[in-house]
Amino acid sequence: MSSFQLSRGTPRSAFVPSPVFVGILAVVAVSAWMTWTGSGNVRVDVFLFVVSGWVFSLCLHEYAHAIVAYFSGDLGVAERGYLRLNPLKYTHPVLSIVLPLIAVILGGIGLPGGAVWVDHAHINSKVKDSLISAAGPLTNVVFALLLAIPFALGGGDGIAIYADGTTSPHAAFWVALAALAFLQVTASLLNFLPVPGLDGGNIVQPWLSAPYQRAYNLFAPYGFLLLFVLLWQSRINVWFFTAVNWLAGLIGIPDDLGQLGLYFMRFWSDLS
Repeated sequence: MSSFQLSRGTPRSAFVPSPVFVGILAVVAVSAWMTWTGSGNVRVDVFLFVVSGWVFSLCLHEYAHAIVAYFSGDLGVAERGYLRLNPLKYTHPVLSIVLPLIAVILGGIGLPGGAVWVDHAHINSKVKDSLISAAGPLTNVVFALLLAIPFALGGGDGIAIYADGTTSPHAAFWVALAALAFLQVTASLLNFLPVPGLDGGNIVQPWLSAPYQRAYNLFAPYGFLLLFVLLWQSRINVWFFTAVNWLAGLIGIPDDLGQLGLYFMRFWSDLS
């Protein structure tokens, strides 16, 4: 820990990952192993792997906002527990965890949610303000690229999934990994949209003139609802997933493999 951090009274424990995060990481590791080996009900294994992996990425997304805010001047993020990767410390756990999980399970969308509260009174630069907002989506971009590497090296080639739920060796693992990568692409795209109140809008907001900032602040509380309504429109939904599929293919995720993984994880549904 640097003298910069300690000189301002920030305890070392403020940077120690919480037991909750360690538990999430353990679930990711165990469910990944179960999915790879095909232990038990493989579709339940995939469900646990994708859901826990998504929550893990949410923690990293919010941590990125917090750590950049900390080094930009808002030391209060340490006191608020944001640097311990504990999702239970988020300002809006329902928006940040519950709704994104529902969106993943039912819609296959990596929906963004507001969580880390930053005291912008301590941020004295428009560039820093924008970087704080961009840090989260950039984490999703990096995560998507990392998950795409195994596929670029030939992982997932020649897999097969049958209507009765059985798979060729390790196929369930590869479709689950593709589903996680697919979710990161959806989250990256959504988070960079310039919607008021969401990360993309917050990147732009510091650069707006005073009248536009007032209008932005008026609509910001409804940005999440606006995004949800837009995605509910069938034509926009088709455009969105067409763009996601194109971006996923661009980084090496095989065509439709991510969506297949999301469908396969819904163990309560029939594959036939």
